[in-house]
Amino acid sequence: MMIERCGLIVWVSDTKAARNLERFGSLHYISKKMNYAVLYMHASKVEETTRSLMKLPYVKKVEKSYRNEIKTEYSSDMPDKTRFYTL
Repeated sequence: MMIERCGLIVWVSDTKAARNLERFGSLHYISKKMNYAVLYMHASKVEETTRSLMKLPYVKKVEKSYRNEIKTEYSSDMPDKTRFYTL
């Protein structure tokens, strides 16, 4: 049984304080240059976690990640052109 997980992009003002986000879910990545963190959690807890994240003083904005909505299975309707470019 696969548990549905959802990702959140949390824009922060302080990346050191962003390490505290681990208590809300699985902290996947923190960008020091762009000041955001990627957080994964159960899809059933996204709404309540978003509300509690917005109350934190170092959080600017919380966005839902659209990664699981992007199509990752591709069809090869086009012919393979690599055989024409060999030596």
